[in-house]
Amino acid sequence: MAHRGASAYAPENTLAALRKAIARDADLAEFDVQRTRDGAVVLLHDATLERTTDVRRVFPDRGPWRVGDFSYAEIARLDAGSWKGPEYAGERIPLLTEALEVLRPSGLGALVELKHPRLYPGLVAELATLLDEDRRGPAAPGSVIVQSFDESAARELKGRVPSVPVGVLGSPARDRLASIASWADLVNPHHHRADRSYVDEVRRHGLQCFVWTVDRPVAMRRAVRAGVDGVITNRPDVFRRFAAEAPAS
Repeated sequence: MAHRGASAYAPENTLAALRKAIARDADLAEFDVQRTRDGAVVLLHDATLERTTDVRRVFPDRGPWRVGDFSYAEIARLDAGSWKGPEYAGERIPLLTEALEVLRPSGLGALVELKHPRLYPGLVAELATLLDEDRRGPAAPGSVIVQSFDESAARELKGRVPSVPVGVLGSPARDRLASIASWADLVNPHHHRADRSYVDEVRRHGLQCFVWTVDRPVAMRRAVRAGVDGVITNRPDVFRRFAAEAPAS
C-alpha cells in the first residue's frame, strides 16, 4: 500500500503521488483526509498547511494556517508540490472525489485515513455520504477502506456505511480485540508493535492487520515474518520486490 500515495517519489497526498502509486505497482493508495472551512473533503496529513505548501507566502497573515480556517478556493491556490522538487511545481491539494477519479481507471483501491476528526464536526457524515455515493456510481473504484486513530469516528463511519471496511490505527490491548472485532474489520499497528504473536491474535478475532510505515529492509523483513495482511510503505515497488524474494518463515 502506497503511503500518502507513493510519497518517496512525489509530493505526499497529491494526484502526482497517486499516479506514482499506480505506476509503482501498489495494491492500494493510502492517503489522509480533512475538511476545509466550507466543507470540502481534501487530502492532507497535517492539521496545518505550512509544511507542504506555500501558504506562508500566499496568506502571510493567516497563521497558524489550519486547514479548517481556509475555504477550498483558497487552498486550491496553494502550491503543494514545489517543496518536493521543481518538477512538481503547481501541484495542488486535491479533493477526495478527484483522488478517487484518478484511481478508478486503474482499479487501485484507496485506504483513507480519517485525520483529526474532532477538529471537524460533521466530517464523518460528509465522508460517509461521499463514499456511499461513489460506491453506488456507474463506475465504482477499487476497494475503499477507512482507518483512523479515533475509534469513535471509525465506528460512526462504519455505522453510516456498513459496506465500507473500517480499521483502527494503533495497537489496542489484546483484551480489547474481541470488542473491536464486533464492529471493525482491521487493526493497523506501527510495524514495531506487530510481532507474530500480536498479528496472530488480531487475526484470531477475524480482523485483518496492516502495518505502517515500512521502508527499511529490517522493517520489511519483520513485517513479512509477522504474517501481516498488508504493508503501508512509501516505496511499494521496493517492498513488492522484497516480499517476492523473502517469503515468510
